[in-house]
Order: sequence, then structure tokens, then C-alpha cells
Amino acid sequence: MTFSPISLDLSGERFQVTYLISGDKTEARESAKALCLEQTVELSDSMVPDGDLRDAIVGQIENSWQIEVDLFEFDISYAVELTNFELPNLISVIFGNTSMKRGVRVQGAEFSESLVKHFSGPRFGTRGIRERLGVPRRPLLGTALKPVGYSTQLLAASAYEYALGGIDIIKDDHGICNQKFSTFKDRARQCAAAVNRANEKTGGSSIYVPNISGPVDQVLERALFAKEVGAGGVELFSGIVGFDFLRMLAEDDRLDLPIFHHPALLGTYFINPREGLSLEFLFGQLIRLAGADAAIFTGHGGRFPTTREDCQRLARNAAKDMGGCIKPILLMPGGGMTIDRVEDMLDVYGNDVVMLVSGGLYSLGPDLVTNCYIFREKVDQYSELWE
Repeated sequence: MTFSPISLDLSGERFQVTYLISGDKTEARESAKALCLEQTVELSDSMVPDGDLRDAIVGQIENSWQIEVDLFEFDISYAVELTNFELPNLISVIFGNTSMKRGVRVQGAEFSESLVKHFSGPRFGTRGIRERLGVPRRPLLGTALKPVGYSTQLLAASAYEYALGGIDIIKDDHGICNQKFSTFKDRARQCAAAVNRANEKTGGSSIYVPNISGPVDQVLERALFAKEVGAGGVELFSGIVGFDFLRMLAEDDRLDLPIFHHPALLGTYFINPREGLSLEFLFGQLIRLAGADAAIFTGHGGRFPTTREDCQRLARNAAKDMGGCIKPILLMPGGGMTIDRVEDMLDVYGNDVVMLVSGGLYSLGPDLVTNCYIFREKVDQYSELWE
């Protein structure tokens, strides 16, 4: 079968994706050529008709350079019309079928102006969250309620103590969802009330952020309930409930709360340094485009294998301009962070960071309020890094 040439009414505007491709020079270039076809027409090169399909629809190699003996980067561009300006299609064009092949990784993307303007991005982003908290400049303090298995009353008591101690953002640990020992509605109501009660006592502005992830037909209901009972944000696992659900939630005017994006399941995307999606693309561009206001991720030096260089690149991407209309987002490194790493975290992320210290606070002693004061004092010791 042969395909006839056709003419398409295309704008000529393209967006560009940078791929890391393994192999020697010849192998890498052949893989890049195959990727151009796989991500678009899904035909062998000999079957692609001349005209607009070959000249515009097929991905085009724009640049390439060698990173190591067996590792290359390729910039490949795509017609914006392939996405229909929809997030699922955009993700599919970037890495749909090729995600099932060996030796290819998405490093980053340069989205065209018209493409970016079809997305709202974060409703709040870094500046909006700071305004909500009344904290214009200093690094933010965060923690996670734990452990899963605690009753709602015990979790609410911890939330109260954290807020008394001045923790800005008090979120559910990722394993806490809607279990019988702490149902979502009871926990959201009691923890939000506990934090707000502490704020009344201290004059502070701490917020409680419940985990709303669950069956997709219940997530919006949970989000709106969280707002109703006084939560200051919501936590979502887009790797489980869907990237486009994140977009839908961020665009819903009824919610109007910051969305804290948790990386549950997404480690399979970025943990391999030569395959999947880079940390900086996934958390600095993709979820930002989808509408996350803050990115929780595994910081370097904790119990996960994320490197300092990974985190530095992510910090740059999270603040990088995206068409002038997609807000920068807050970074929230966790996964074994402790207060003795405060100086290093400020050095990597600057002041626009939420230092997520959870188990590390418990380890300081039985008095959570005092432990929070110690945490804050540690941050203040390095105030010259963010003033």
C-alpha cells in the first residue's frame, strides 16, 4: 500500500523536545530518525508520502551533540497541530510510543508561544502560595502528618502542634488517604480545624493540605470538601489519577486552592538516568504546564537516589520562563530531609523552597512544638542566603 501526497493547512509553528539517546553515533542517529516517525506517522520512512506529511508532520531533527562516547542529545521538533492543544495529546507526541523503547529519555522541551497559551498552568504558583501564607521572602517550612495507622484524633493533635511551632505547610503523608482508622472527611475536618485553631492562638498562617487522591470519580468531591472545611491546599497524585485530571482540577474555579503535586508512582519515570523523563522536565515543566502549584519530589541526600545535579537542574526549570504565562512553582524536596541539611537545600534551591522535614522532626525529641522552633532557628541561621 502507498499513501498519496496531501496538502495540509498548517501554521508552520513547531515546538521542540530534547531527547537523550544511547548508542554510538550511527545507532543514536538511527534511533532519532525512528523516533521522528514513531511519534508521528508510525510508518517506515519509505512509506511516508512527499508533501506536508514528510515535510511538516514527521518529527524533524533540529540539532544534535555528543554527551559521552555512547550518549547523544537530539533536539526534535513537531508541528503544534499534532497536539490539538490538549495535554494528553501533547504528552503522547512527546513520548507516547517511544516510552516503550530502550535507551531514550526526554530531557526537556521548548514549547511554542501558541501552544503554551492554551494552558492555564498553576493558579497560584510560587508567588500566590507566598501571598496566601503571608510569607513574601523567607524559605518555607513543611512537614507531613504521619504515620499511616494513626487515628484522626492523633493526626489532628500533631497538626495542631506543628502549627503552634510555626510550620507553614502541614500535609498528609502520602500513605494517608481514606482508611477506616482515619477517613478522609473526618481527617480533613479535624486537621483543618486544628491548624486554624493554632493560627488563632499564634497569629500565624499555617495551612493544612489533605491528600485528596483516590477513585477518580471522588477526587473533585474530596477537593471541594477540603476547601469547605478550611484546608489551605490539596495534595494530588497525578501519576495515579492522571496528568489531565490535574489540569482539570487546577482550572476549576470552585476549588481555588493551591495544588501540591506528589510524585507517587512517578519514580518509574525518572529514576533511570538514560530512559524515561528527566526530573527537571517532569516536575519543572510537565506538571507545571498541567497546573501544579508546588512540586513534592525526592531531594538529594535523602533515602532516594536523586542527585544534587538533578535538583539544581530542576530548580532552574521550575523558575524558567514558559511563554510569559505559566507561573513558576514552589519546590518541596522530601524523602528523608533533616534539619542539618538546611544550608545545602538553600544553596541548591534558593529561598523559593518548602523544606519538607517530617521524620527528621520526630527524631529531635518528643516535643513537636519545640522541634519546630529548632527547625525555624536553623533556617534563620542562614538568613543571609535568602535576604
